[in-house]
Amino acid sequence: MNDAIRKVPELNHIDLIKGTNLEKQRFIDDFYNGLVEYGFVVLNPYNFSFDLVEDAYDKFKEFFALPLDLKMKYFCNNGGQRGYVPRLVEHAKNSKHPDLKEFWHIGRELESDSPYTTSSLYPNNVWPEQEIPEFKEVGLAVYNQLDAVATSLFHSLSHSLNVPQTYFQDMTKDGNSILRTIHYPPLKEFTEKDSIRAGAHEDINLITLLVGATDGGLELLDRDGQWLAVPSLPNQIVVDSGDMLSRITNEVIPATTHRVVNPDHSTKERYSMPFFCHPHANAELKCIQSCIGSGKKYEDILAKDFLTQRLIEIGVLKA
Repeated sequence: MNDAIRKVPELNHIDLIKGTNLEKQRFIDDFYNGLVEYGFVVLNPYNFSFDLVEDAYDKFKEFFALPLDLKMKYFCNNGGQRGYVPRLVEHAKNSKHPDLKEFWHIGRELESDSPYTTSSLYPNNVWPEQEIPEFKEVGLAVYNQLDAVATSLFHSLSHSLNVPQTYFQDMTKDGNSILRTIHYPPLKEFTEKDSIRAGAHEDINLITLLVGATDGGLELLDRDGQWLAVPSLPNQIVVDSGDMLSRITNEVIPATTHRVVNPDHSTKERYSMPFFCHPHANAELKCIQSCIGSGKKYEDILAKDFLTQRLIEIGVLKA
């Protein structure tokens, strides 16, 4: 890549939602090309409440400030799929150095008779409402808001990949998507010399929406093998492609390696809120016809089996 163009594309979501046919097509093309070339896109969302995001950050900051014994009440030991995961548990795939972070997971709320809940494929959410009132209400509101943005972006991708408009809708209906809020404590609180806030990794899921990070540090590994900072403003969403999307597109859309590097100042902390868009547990991850080319690179696999495999690889689930 030429240095002059080494910048993650920035797109206006309103062009896709309310634009002319030309503006819609330009968005569709630019979103697809951004994922192909960078694996990342910066989105200016339409009709999106960042006040709600700020409310959620306030609630999560209250939670992370609690004593560890109170937080550990919500450590579910379920592969980190719901509730709290303490510091130094998760690590990047193929890394022995733990990430310098703690986090909380919220999953989709389904009816009690859903096959995904009755079969225990999806763990139940847990809520620290005794300690943090309105935690559930605000957390689910942000979840649903980001879920709606993801649905819109999947519609855009269906055009580019020449699949039916309902392709991703069918795959993600009752999807096992996760809202994760991460706290990166000040570095002075750790003694791990070889760890960074989030080691170089690829996301497991289809696409990720990252909203409202409180500080910089996010970097992607571009196609030239150079680390490139991914800056965003407070009212933007960073979108990136994950392993599941890479798998079903035969790496036409690669899963881009990224990391969160340590700040210069050891007393600085950071919060971020990625929304990991997953298919439903029984979705089959198989190569899209338009991406097969000279042959598919991966065998078909169910989403639940791929997720289990990856959770073991990153250390949050025991084999």
